[in-house]
Amino acid sequence: MLVEGFNQVMSWVSVGLLAFALCAFVNAAVHREDAYRAADKQSKAFWLIILGVAAAVNLFMGVFGFLPILGLIATIVYVVDVRPALKHASGGRGPRRGGSSSDGPYGPYNGRR
Repeated sequence: MLVEGFNQVMSWVSVGLLAFALCAFVNAAVHREDAYRAADKQSKAFWLIILGVAAAVNLFMGVFGFLPILGLIATIVYVVDVRPALKHASGGRGPRRGGSSSDGPYGPYNGRR
């Protein structure tokens, strides 16, 4: 009974990691190639290959093993480092576009309260 519960938890973790990798892959596919160059990151093809392999490895191997962990690390690097740089290079600011260069994430920052 304990082993069945562990296997069920690991299968949900595997599905979550697969969804995470697929979302990162779709996000990498949506951005233009010149945004990668403007952000001074690896090429779009590089990230599509890395994230596609990460999703495929996670789909076929599950959570256990060395390759799924490498795929998770690559996906985290894309989401934490590359994705924000691409958004900044593309001029995207989330739901609110435009604004001043002194705007922070919660509104204008000019030293006054």
